[in-house]
Amino acid sequence: MKQSALALLLILIVISCSTPVETSNAPKAKTYAELETLFKEWREFQRPPLKDATPDYSVASMKKQQEELGKWQQRLTNFDTSGWAVNQQVDWYIVKAEMNGLDFDHRVMRPWERDPAFYKTLYMERSDVPAHEGPTHAAIVDVWKYAFPLTSESKDKLVNQLRVIVPLNEQAKVNLTGNAKDLWIAGIRDIKTQSKDLESILSMPGVSEQSDVITVVKEAIASTNDLATWLENQSVSKTGPSGIGKENYTWYQQNVHLVPLTWEDEVLLLKRELARAWTGLKLEEHRNRKLPELKPADTPEAFAALTERAAKSLLSFLDKDSIVTVKNYFEPALRAHLGKFVPAEKRNFFIIGLHHDPRPLYSHFYHWFELARMDNEPHSSNIRREPLLYNIFDSRNEGTATAVEEMFMQAGLYNDDPRVKEIVYIMIAQRAARGLGSLYAHANELTMEEAGKIHADYTPRGWMKTEKDLLIFEQHLYMRQPGYGSSYITGKYLLEGALAEFARQKESKQQPFHVKDFFDQLNAIGCIPTSLGHWEMTGDKSPLVKAMK
Repeated sequence: MKQSALALLLILIVISCSTPVETSNAPKAKTYAELETLFKEWREFQRPPLKDATPDYSVASMKKQQEELGKWQQRLTNFDTSGWAVNQQVDWYIVKAEMNGLDFDHRVMRPWERDPAFYKTLYMERSDVPAHEGPTHAAIVDVWKYAFPLTSESKDKLVNQLRVIVPLNEQAKVNLTGNAKDLWIAGIRDIKTQSKDLESILSMPGVSEQSDVITVVKEAIASTNDLATWLENQSVSKTGPSGIGKENYTWYQQNVHLVPLTWEDEVLLLKRELARAWTGLKLEEHRNRKLPELKPADTPEAFAALTERAAKSLLSFLDKDSIVTVKNYFEPALRAHLGKFVPAEKRNFFIIGLHHDPRPLYSHFYHWFELARMDNEPHSSNIRREPLLYNIFDSRNEGTATAVEEMFMQAGLYNDDPRVKEIVYIMIAQRAARGLGSLYAHANELTMEEAGKIHADYTPRGWMKTEKDLLIFEQHLYMRQPGYGSSYITGKYLLEGALAEFARQKESKQQPFHVKDFFDQLNAIGCIPTSLGHWEMTGDKSPLVKAMK
């Protein structure tokens, strides 16, 4: 009798703990407009509170945010989306993914505690994806948005933005208590780079005549150098792993980035793509063995002619071969990133390929078409208009940019010169190798340096062994942002799945399939996870269901 009573008591305790009071009494939110309101309020909550005009990432501040997060998740769960259009339901899942991202930051990532590079404030160039790659704090300064010489208004704005650097650097010395060795040591490089970037501002047009800019920049330089020294002194005590582990990695991919794969799935996929790329390269080399090899441009003049020819070739192909609707902003977006001549001894992986034939890399520059679309044709959805948080866009943006390299090749871009196909396979192999290394690093089976060795050793022709800075940059990013290193290949895989289902449905209805229709619909959906795009384009929700099972 006592045992039965005890069992009943335990059941009642479990039920009371697992059923929030708010769920039973709160009325269901039903309209999409209510979701838009929640999203706006959520984005404000996601930003940490300010303390002395500086984002507050202190232990107390982060603890409070974590404690309040559940209320926001409950508000979202309380929506009744039955009867909503698919695109509106997709937006609900975007908000859910972002909330899961903040939850994961608090439970596992804790970049304000583990990641020195999180405190980098200055960004000199625009990223080629919707937001900067990797975790960033809430008060970054995008110098690339300013035109020099500064106007009086823009000068005041920049000075006010730069003032955050000193207090944030001081806050970093208190908040950074983590023991992630690789993240810590690699992050010092980012902080030192910030000091050099600040120095470069002093030589920009008109700055020498603006004493307030000079003062705030010099104060920021001194503070940044001091932080770098502090990090170096602390680094000798850092001994712990930086990876998040297989189980956490899988949860993050499935519930934040909405990628329907486990850590083990991704390892298998990337191994398959690495072997396929090497095989494709060698067979292509065999088929082309009687053709002259590609010769890299060896003078600035030759390089300029090569890039001009490549840009015209790609844009003409996209238009005349009905690959995608070429908007008037495509050409200026591409021409702004044609590249500059680099002497042979200073070329890194991408620059090597660029000097042989730029079209494979320019295909990847589909990125810039997407950003130009965000600038010129903002999405009608407030939820999709701005970049998604936590790099949730990676499978869509990096996956699409990687996928089109091979898709454009298969559609005939290199019919005029088959040897260029070899570069495409080299690029796929490089992305598979670096992603594979990052997966093992997150499983804590390899250090970041050992992951980089896979990256270098399994990239064909030794093209990743020429310049170590790129290798360090990429593996550090992938350690900071789980899933980013594999997203090029996993996103490619998901996009191919979406195209296949899109085409299958056309065929089943005896309708013609047009590549242009697929890419135009993909573009119109915006920079959201590919599993969501798949659902919106085809009505097939299975990839999303598999991710958030």
